[in-house]
Amino acid sequence: MVDVLIVGGGPAGVTAAIYAARAGLSTMILERMGVGGQAATTFEIENWPGSTLITGFDFSTNLEKHAKSVGAEMVYGDVTAFSLEGAVKKVTTAKETYEAKAVILALGAERRLLGAPGEKELTGRGVSYCATCDGNFFRKKTVAVIGGGNSAVEDAIYLANICEKVYIIHRRDQFRAEGYLQRKLEGLSNVEKIFNTGVERIEGETAVTGLVLKEKSDGAERVLPASGIFIAVGTKPRTDLLAGALPLDKGGYVDVDENCATPLPGVFVAGDIRKKALRQIVTAASDGANAANAAIHFLA
Repeated sequence: MVDVLIVGGGPAGVTAAIYAARAGLSTMILERMGVGGQAATTFEIENWPGSTLITGFDFSTNLEKHAKSVGAEMVYGDVTAFSLEGAVKKVTTAKETYEAKAVILALGAERRLLGAPGEKELTGRGVSYCATCDGNFFRKKTVAVIGGGNSAVEDAIYLANICEKVYIIHRRDQFRAEGYLQRKLEGLSNVEKIFNTGVERIEGETAVTGLVLKEKSDGAERVLPASGIFIAVGTKPRTDLLAGALPLDKGGYVDVDENCATPLPGVFVAGDIRKKALRQIVTAASDGANAANAAIHFLA
């Protein structure tokens, strides 16, 4: 049994681990795939204090090195169940059950589905949710990005460097992405923006061949040929296993204040699963520090 078990190895979880381990607590990070969370699949990061520019891969590598350097243990597994009441908290994976005196939940978020016909059938055959993971498969081809937030615009910028043509399609009349990203997009001659337009369906039998668009103004439809479709329409918190155990809002986020403490003694949350106004790497790290600090005081 460890003092603090942190579920999730993104910026929130790793920051929590650094603070807890440096306080002399035995600390374990349980991560389902790889350290870094969504940051690991980000092409470039420009808003992390102290680094004017760093790739998502390098940022995530640094996170893992830092956690291990202060003595945090790293284990891997996909959580199947939580038992968070009582003095001993239990987190179960397919292979093992881990016990801890305190648990910090930094489960992160996952990409939302577009919900268009053809999306599920063609996922992995032209439909992707990670431009930096799959973009190279579409080198010198025509692709489309769906969405209008930071992730969508970042994906379009990344793909413009390797694809012949990039469409970015948004259902509203302007992007929600930060200004500096939109300015980057403006300078790319092979990117075409399509506003006020929705995706009716994604076409193709064994692979994506294009998508059918529908204009909001008049309902007119048109076919847009493309070899790859990159969907970036937001995220949802990974809190399905917490329903009924912790207070979730209608979006599935855990509703706790800045101290990150839940109604269950010794259970804390951090990062993208916590209800808050801004979800960025820096706010995830802040949550991790606050959650660890609360756990340290709880155990004392």
